[in-house]
Amino acid sequence: MPRSRTIVLTLYILFLLLPIYWLVNMSFKTNTEIVTGMTLWPAEPTLENYARIFTDASWYSGYINSMQYVALNTVLSIALALPAAYAFSRFRFVGDKHLFFWLLSNRMAPPAVFALPFFNLYSAIGLFDTPLAVALAHCLFNVPLAVWILEGFMSGVPREIDETAYLDGYSFPRFFVRIFMPLIASGIGVTAFFCFMFSWVELLLARTLTSVDAKPIAATMTRTVSASGMDWGLLAAAGVLTIVPGALVIWFVRNYIAKGFALGRV
Repeated sequence: MPRSRTIVLTLYILFLLLPIYWLVNMSFKTNTEIVTGMTLWPAEPTLENYARIFTDASWYSGYINSMQYVALNTVLSIALALPAAYAFSRFRFVGDKHLFFWLLSNRMAPPAVFALPFFNLYSAIGLFDTPLAVALAHCLFNVPLAVWILEGFMSGVPREIDETAYLDGYSFPRFFVRIFMPLIASGIGVTAFFCFMFSWVELLLARTLTSVDAKPIAATMTRTVSASGMDWGLLAAAGVLTIVPGALVIWFVRNYIAKGFALGRV
């Protein structure tokens, strides 16, 4: 029985890794080799696709723009969600449950609902086609998610810790930064992971609110057409490089994610 489980698990993992392998395989092929037949590995491996991405400003600027608004959104979402989550976890006030549900309802709405209002607003105030525009738009979805996750972690911290810190003479900012935040470090790590991943993979708002200067890599990939059609090798190389930041984030916060699934509300 254990052997059969091992075989099934191995086959399942291979099935999951197959698309990634095929993407990497295509990234080292020429476009001609890709469209003329199917091969399990490149007949004549080439780095031309990657070289073009790292030397063409229209490509590498897309990665820079994406990293800018994703990092900015992650910082803003966590900074806004921390005090809000603390309030929901420690205080009871009129309409608190309704407000909490309303926050989550924003997360449930499709981004297409808010694309036109954001486009009109940012065009009017001069934020259109800037990384800040996309970062603020993504806050509409990431802040409720961050509040929901962090509130679960904060509710697991005994209130006696707050009271003891006040008796010891700690001000609230000092207590929150030096005592409380280290206690929920795993929750902050999990929250940062989810905020990063949503902002990194979201395309509709990022494409609607940018045009040239802040165009993300996902929008660049959807507009890549050569004279002979789609440049599949170039798109595959761009796809491989798009996976790398997410993989690095998972690697650095893997311990926090494990604790988050075990202890927090994820």
